Amino acid sequence: MTIQTMTEEHARELCEWRYAPPWDIYNWASWESMKKDGVELGDPVLRTTQYGAVVDERGSLFGYVQFFPLGHVTRLGLGLHPDRLGQGLGALLVRTIVEEALRRSPGNEVDLEVASWNTRAIRVYESVGFRIDETYDRPTSNGEVECHCMIYDPSLPCP
Repeated sequence: MTIQTMTEEHARELCEWRYAPPWDIYNWASWESMKKDGVELGDPVLRTTQYGAVVDERGSLFGYVQFFPLGHVTRLGLGLHPDRLGQGLGALLVRTIVEEALRRSPGNEVDLEVASWNTRAIRVYESVGFRIDETYDRPTSNGEVECHCMIYDPSLPCP
């Protein structure tokens, strides 16, 4: 899999992805509303500078990543195609994204946020070298959600 600049076509496709509950909190708004409001994927500058499309060997959209700059930290936002969940592909996706984050900003720490109830994702992140650093409530469009901030620590043993 490779990470490419996210195109408008990729962004439209992402907005159509639908996760089953309780992961539906990760569903994007409609492409029409994002484009109209010029937010996130609908902002062409943000989309091409912070977001990446993760594509498989056939060129199909496999996942996405956001490399959000926070000073000396690169905060990752990421997602795997809903049809690919539960197939053991998450660790490959996360490793690919972490390698790219470190390549883009070699001196930066890499972290991410994950809902504390999302044990499936937490296990994947831990398997590639993330550890929970802190836990806090984070406002979302669906109300407050308890989240863990997980930091990538390359010294952690990975299975």
